[in-house]
Amino acid sequence: MQDNVRAITPVSISGLVPGVPSTGMPIFEFIKPTDLFVDPAYQRSIGERGLSQIRRIIEGFDWAKFKPPICAYAEHEGATVLKVLDGQHTAIAAASNPNIPEIPVMIVEAEDTAAQAKAFIGQNTQSLRVTNLQLHQAAIAAADEDALTLELTCTASNVKLLRNPNSYTGDGSRQTIAVKQIEALIARRGRVVARQVLETIANAERGPITASQIKAVELLLTDREYFEHITADDLTSAIVDLLYTAEEEAKLFAATHKVLLWRALAIIWYRKCKKRRGALRAA
Repeated sequence: MQDNVRAITPVSISGLVPGVPSTGMPIFEFIKPTDLFVDPAYQRSIGERGLSQIRRIIEGFDWAKFKPPICAYAEHEGATVLKVLDGQHTAIAAASNPNIPEIPVMIVEAEDTAAQAKAFIGQNTQSLRVTNLQLHQAAIAAADEDALTLELTCTASNVKLLRNPNSYTGDGSRQTIAVKQIEALIARRGRVVARQVLETIANAERGPITASQIKAVELLLTDREYFEHITADDLTSAIVDLLYTAEEEAKLFAATHKVLLWRALAIIWYRKCKKRRGALRAA
């Protein structure tokens, strides 16, 4: 019996303005995988998890499962090379397999590091394999204005945004991986308030700065119900006094009162804060 198949047919584009490609069509070439390069400005280094993935590809290499790496020509030490924009694990696995002398690659137009970083972002925005931290680093390499603003805000707050989730040093004080939460905070409140929120947590000199902490402090410093009665310094002192017990109390409060963890954390910290009449936050 013949299998049912569907033909590719266009969808309605009513109300849409179809995009016009800004670059030419890609080309395909067969390349020795060891002739390819990776740019650390927007590509992550290979960790143990990546090595495990590479080993699996090597052992089960199958052309039917092969996805060509996406590359772009670039200048390196006076020579023209091909940089891998997406698919470095595949390329490394092929380079490690003695049965694979060449692989097909798709070559797109991206003339400099910024353009290549933007291409990397475009290839990986919907990918579950690429973290928000990696996309942020690529956006920095692409000179994205929002990404640069985020970096400047963290720097001004004396907070270090880490490149990898497991790269905390010491107890993680003044360190964070909450890139999406900081990005959203800046979008909602602007750089000045975002800096104050981050400084309030960072000045407590405790543990990694988490997304829940950021949202909790944002609430306390921007909602009139709270910020008229406390100062940022009072909040920092409360965070120091409660240390890590605040999160445990917040979990219990959240479960008991059916509220989100970050809101419960805000309530726990607010209860500990010294209350002042008319203690409006600084603008």
